[in-house]
Amino acid sequence: MKPLVNSPSARDIAYFVHPYTNLKAHLTEGPLIIREGKGVWVTDDAGNKYIEGLAGLWCASLGFDEQRLVEAAVAQMRKLPFYHAFAGKSHDPGIDLAERLIQMAPVPMSKVFFANSGSEANDTVVKMVWYFNNALERPKKKKIISRIKAYHGVTVASASLTGLPANHRDFDLPIANIVHTECPHYYRFGKAGESEEQFATRMAEALEAKIIAEGGAECCAAFIAEPIMGAGGVIVPPKGYFEKMQAVLKKYDMLMIADEVICGFGRTGNMFGTQTFNIKPDIMVMAKALSSSYLPISAVMINDKVFDALMNNSGKIGTFAHGYTYSAHPVSAAVSIETLKIYEERDIISHVKKVSPRMQSGLRKFADNPLVGEVRGTGLIGAIELVKDKATKESFDAKLGVGPYLVKRAQTHGVILRAVAGDNVGFCPPLIVNEGEIDMIMERFGKALDDTAQWLKQNGHAKAA
Repeated sequence: MKPLVNSPSARDIAYFVHPYTNLKAHLTEGPLIIREGKGVWVTDDAGNKYIEGLAGLWCASLGFDEQRLVEAAVAQMRKLPFYHAFAGKSHDPGIDLAERLIQMAPVPMSKVFFANSGSEANDTVVKMVWYFNNALERPKKKKIISRIKAYHGVTVASASLTGLPANHRDFDLPIANIVHTECPHYYRFGKAGESEEQFATRMAEALEAKIIAEGGAECCAAFIAEPIMGAGGVIVPPKGYFEKMQAVLKKYDMLMIADEVICGFGRTGNMFGTQTFNIKPDIMVMAKALSSSYLPISAVMINDKVFDALMNNSGKIGTFAHGYTYSAHPVSAAVSIETLKIYEERDIISHVKKVSPRMQSGLRKFADNPLVGEVRGTGLIGAIELVKDKATKESFDAKLGVGPYLVKRAQTHGVILRAVAGDNVGFCPPLIVNEGEIDMIMERFGKALDDTAQWLKQNGHAKAA
């Protein structure tokens, strides 16, 4: 079939439905078409180069031209391009990857289930939690508590776990048995005179109140959390938060689920965010940097307590009737194994620890800017929150689109960033970024911030400028 239009941009508009895009505006604005990648850089179809300051979607940890991953994929494609894991079938890459992940786990884990995205993995977790409690003959113990501003995916169940309005609005979500507790953002929700630890205590008290309101231990099954909340604004937990939250979970016999999709594999300066924030999960979810996102794959790690219940129930029923055609796809698994080898051989954790202070200090140099309300982050992930009034923390009217405007200006200056949860600008470069490239990200962001201040002044927002 011959294309009805000729230019890539026109063809994109004619045929392509884009995720997380204003579909109407896209018909006139058109796409940014990326043609090539090298290191932390990508190049568009006009030859313009950009530093990828968000590692694509928080995910291209080894950058955009790691030849070892390409070679691992090609070698596996030639040997066994596909096989499934249904009905007890298996293959070497899937076995090897599962073994490696269990050995890497920051807390004792038993088994790994593979899917293809973070959304699928978290959707799987919802089903596992329900299946687990049915296996233990606790039919009412089904409610999973997530958090306002959490992001856990976009399938029906995982989007219900997500605590962002746009992911629920007009999708008829959330579904039953998924509820949300308060967002642990100290800058936004801490009270006057309240310390971080006092705020964390209040968050734990709010969790307990939510559990009691939802039926207590009889009805509440699990709590899910990202170590650092990514798409909700790169929200770093307050001091003592997870210790206090886990004490509540233990009291009500609830599972702790750590969503490591963004934080896993070095992003926070440890291999897992659970180590950075002292989380002891029963279930861990990972994706993105598992394969440096060169191929789709995700994983759910479960401990003995969870696996034993799944095993016994499947024995009673005759099957664990859940899975995906591409679960543990051998090519994706082979690329993931090579990715994990590279992390180990190149000591990626040490590299992150070496360069991340440069990024965190670079971000904090903007703290005194009149447009900047808060700077936050850990390791190689961070955010700058833009505000209308620095003293009162008043946000801009969402209709102004201040964060998206700044991100567009940053793109014209040669750095790709992302506005998340309103006017929060996220930073999450590939883990291989060097200090010089971090400096370039900061310089280009600074120019975009100046552009934004000028734009606001021209449009009658002199106080913010």
